[in-house]
Amino acid sequence: MISKKMQALGEKASAIREIFEYGRRRKEEIGAENVYDFSLGNPSIPAPESVTETLLKLVEEREPCALHGYTSAAGDAGVRGRIAAFLRESFGFEADPNLIYMTCGAAASLTIALHAIVEPGDEVIVLAPYFPEYRVFAEKAGAKVIEVPCRTGDFQIDPAAVEKAISPKTKAILVNSPNNPTGAVYSEASLKELAAVLYEKRKAFGSTVFLIADEPYRELVYGDVKVPFLPSLYDAALLCYSFSKSLSLPGERIGYLAVSPHCPEKKSVFAAVCGAGRSLGFVCAPSLLQYTVAENLGKTADLSEYRENRELLCSALREIGYEFSPPDGAFYLFVKSLEPDEAAFCERAKKYDLLLVPSASFGCAGYVRISYCVTKKQILDSLPAFRALWNEYQESET
Repeated sequence: MISKKMQALGEKASAIREIFEYGRRRKEEIGAENVYDFSLGNPSIPAPESVTETLLKLVEEREPCALHGYTSAAGDAGVRGRIAAFLRESFGFEADPNLIYMTCGAAASLTIALHAIVEPGDEVIVLAPYFPEYRVFAEKAGAKVIEVPCRTGDFQIDPAAVEKAISPKTKAILVNSPNNPTGAVYSEASLKELAAVLYEKRKAFGSTVFLIADEPYRELVYGDVKVPFLPSLYDAALLCYSFSKSLSLPGERIGYLAVSPHCPEKKSVFAAVCGAGRSLGFVCAPSLLQYTVAENLGKTADLSEYRENRELLCSALREIGYEFSPPDGAFYLFVKSLEPDEAAFCERAKKYDLLLVPSASFGCAGYVRISYCVTKKQILDSLPAFRALWNEYQESET
């Protein structure tokens, strides 16, 4: 009568969403100020004023039917042209507007990319830890997911491990940098090494492995850290971008997918992208948002709050005794669990109304993810709970 597979997905939400929903109910019981919810990567700072100004100007000055009507299936040509020009100016990369597809956020970009290139029996490599929905997206496209652990400690890519995992069935590798959940920014040296591995495998197997770059956190970096532009390092690259984090517009669901102009058979690949978008019903991304982001390329919300939250949380948790690798980007802290069973640790944390995400769903055991895109007050108020949780474990060991 119905798809049992889809029913199972609908009945069991992701670990992140389950904890978020638990937090929502708990806040109703004891008050939001008493629940320290670090579950969801939901930007806590407002969009820049220029976004609001652009929206108002568009509504006031453009003819309503044109403003709210359909664009081309792949997106407005003018918007795609401006994005291509921005990529050229920002990264010295010869992006082609005719190879850009506007999407409803990075999730749609990733889903379209995978459906465009995957055939039944293909394999898709994910670098663990990884965003849990990668598995859902890849398996829905018909691929088998192959997990390849990153190095322990700094969570950088292990190119040798990737090389061992690539087979003639490998169709793509998903790369997310800055990374969710670790906050790691993959080094240019490791990415160049990865690209070299992919080129060697192309010669050996006579087939191309696509590199799908998932970059919603591109602008969220700290200090002098630079995020390498992946399409400049490897030709068969599909760039998936979202404005959700940089412009604090997660609920607006707007982004794009760009096929590298150096990609082998680029026109066929883009045709497959268009076909995937059509088959999935992802055509004509919201027109109002397309026009809005086109006027705000290169702008960001005030990201300094995330930097302050990072410094505050890292300093406080390190002083208490928690172990972690300081994140170079995004707004996540990946902290070592105080017991081998990270799910049990997260359950114990609930006693103190600390809501943390266990790492098993990220393809990695023994850690929890703390999302610090929250108010500074929440972090400060939560510190006694973090210390009480730590003390409880120390007492149980004595």
